Amino acid sequence: MNTYKLAPLLLIFVEVAQKRSFTQAAKKLGLSKSAISQQIKRLEEATGQQLLVRNTRGVILTAVGESLLARSELLREQLSLALTELDSIKEQPSGSFRVSVPPLFDKNVLAPSLRQLCIEFPLIKPEIIITGRWQDLIEHHLDAAIFGGNLKDCHYRALSIGKVTEIFCASPRYLKQHGEIESIDDLPAHQFIQAPWQYDTLPLFDLKQSRQREITIRPSAVTTGVDAVLQMALHDMGIALYPAFLVEPELLSERLVRVLPDVTGKSWHFYFLHQYSKEKPRHVSRFYQLFCHYFNKFHPGGG
Repeated sequence: MNTYKLAPLLLIFVEVAQKRSFTQAAKKLGLSKSAISQQIKRLEEATGQQLLVRNTRGVILTAVGESLLARSELLREQLSLALTELDSIKEQPSGSFRVSVPPLFDKNVLAPSLRQLCIEFPLIKPEIIITGRWQDLIEHHLDAAIFGGNLKDCHYRALSIGKVTEIFCASPRYLKQHGEIESIDDLPAHQFIQAPWQYDTLPLFDLKQSRQREITIRPSAVTTGVDAVLQMALHDMGIALYPAFLVEPELLSERLVRVLPDVTGKSWHFYFLHQYSKEKPRHVSRFYQLFCHYFNKFHPGGG
């Protein structure tokens, strides 16, 4: 007896036996009444037993039919449970979630985004690579990457996050000791703290004159740490050209002041890169939503 072929017949038998009706079973299963009848006949032939008796009031189970129903109901329940568990697994992403993120965002944007993501999808395991370098998604086995600047010619999808702009800042004590800065031309005479992404020649934009300039500054301090630039400025070590949204809390507390308010440094547009050609997995889409939310929360206006 081929049990693999009998399995679907048993499931049909359960519907007929429970409803005591070929017609009702046919409606539930989306089959014709004759098709249901044929399948029951095949089951009876395969088992060599009469399972059902039709009468004017519907269907009556034989003793063998009653016994088979008790066992077959368990089969259907187990199958239903297995499918439900599969749906649950499908609906609840799990496993590694690898993302590359620039160091600018690890505190105010990345951390709260990940916290909420893990609350909503507790089975995922975040693996975060903090780097400002280009990370190829396939080469580095990434689910997504946050990247700023000019995008390389690649086949990945890019969703906009927003723009980051640099501004000059310094501590009040430093300016008191070294003098106020009235124009861009005063900058080379001051101590400059160079961030990891900056060079001796700085592209600057004069908002008043609506023109771009380049100025060469010899740094008095150089660091590879993003937060270290801010800490040096707070400790009166010089002027920093720093992302506006990161320095804003220090400006509000007046621990730092903005220098040359009509001048900005380089601006980067940041993108969320992924490689899904159709619909993104739920947790990937949600991470993008959360990242944009906290980016805009701590970076209002994208400036």
